[in-house]
Amino acid sequence: MTPRRLEVLRAAVLDPVDGSRTPERRILVEDDRIVAVLGPGDPAPEAFEAATRVDAAGRVVVPGFIDAHVHLLGYESDLGVPGRESPLYVAARAGDLMGAMLRRGFTTVRDVGGADHGLVRAVEEGYLAGPRIFHGGPALSQTGGHGDFRGAGEVCAHSASTALPTIGLVADGVPAVRAAVRNEIRRGARHIKLMLGGGIASPTDRIDSAQFAEEEIRAAVEEARNAGIYVTGHAYTPAAIARALRLGVRCIEHGTLLDDETAGLFVENDAFLVPTLAIGTLLASEESAEFGVPEESRRKAEGIRAAGTEMLRIARDRGVQVVFGTDFIGPMHRFQSREFAVRAEVLPALDILRSATVTAARLLGEEGELGRIAEGYLADLLVLDVDPLEDIAALAEPERSVATVISRGRVVEG
Repeated sequence: MTPRRLEVLRAAVLDPVDGSRTPERRILVEDDRIVAVLGPGDPAPEAFEAATRVDAAGRVVVPGFIDAHVHLLGYESDLGVPGRESPLYVAARAGDLMGAMLRRGFTTVRDVGGADHGLVRAVEEGYLAGPRIFHGGPALSQTGGHGDFRGAGEVCAHSASTALPTIGLVADGVPAVRAAVRNEIRRGARHIKLMLGGGIASPTDRIDSAQFAEEEIRAAVEEARNAGIYVTGHAYTPAAIARALRLGVRCIEHGTLLDDETAGLFVENDAFLVPTLAIGTLLASEESAEFGVPEESRRKAEGIRAAGTEMLRIARDRGVQVVFGTDFIGPMHRFQSREFAVRAEVLPALDILRSATVTAARLLGEEGELGRIAEGYLADLLVLDVDPLEDIAALAEPERSVATVISRGRVVEG
């Protein structure tokens, strides 16, 4: 088969590692890999005479963005809905969400509750347009925890034996947790997510609750490590975060109530933090009622919203590895890129760019593959109409800031 070749001309290449900008580069792509980044006087191989060309003159080219906290099955504000629907319908709705994410410039996502090997395969084989997916299967929850989406009067919960697509599974006790983790590993999970504290979208728990017993968490961490993957944990409070990190959890989702002492544990344990601030701000607003968000969830979000900016400051000052994540659900997905603007209120632009590229790649175990524009890296590129180091908040409006999306060496937008 003849290789597929693409050339990006006259690009100002921005390196998120050090913020350097190199003008007038030629980026050569063969199939899904970058094979060379050339200067003005460097000759291209003869084979690239017939390459597809993208002229990036006057624009900045960056690596494709990585969103490390998405729910590809979260097409409704009620996260319990996918578990009650036809799998075929769920896949169609997920395909719609994925295509929109890709057009916004998110060429890689980490799904932390819902996506499975089927969606990964559909995208890799070209049946659905979407980002690269790093999935962990359903998030694991104790009965009544953040991944148990039953109302108080409902009886049946999804467990590890379910064949339906679902964002959360209930597993109580060490044997059940081990079985659930092993089953997701069997299904190709790249990580395991545990619900380790209360949440906004769950109907029957409190934000400040601690979830799963320590022996259950240890069991999940052991099984994940045995398989060469890691555990990430949903947690808001310092107590829930600290317990998780001490028990071997490698990444914390949200972490909104983080304090200075607990931030030190991230550094000690080489762990990662994935804040999701824009969704919290939206959920806490009166506007959220338009998207089907219950009043109880709005009150929960309002109770912790103001802590988010302080959490970012603490993480920055303590040197925590912060990764870009959004967590939008239902019709709110269209605001996914607002996370750039919310973080820009606190963090330097380069820190935010790193969080969506090289730091995210490190979390995924994809250093040398994703997050930079260099020879040998996967060819996920964005041609931007703005310089993100001068105005990263402008990325909140991708329809105005993202000129061209290149994913797997193919132009998919622009």
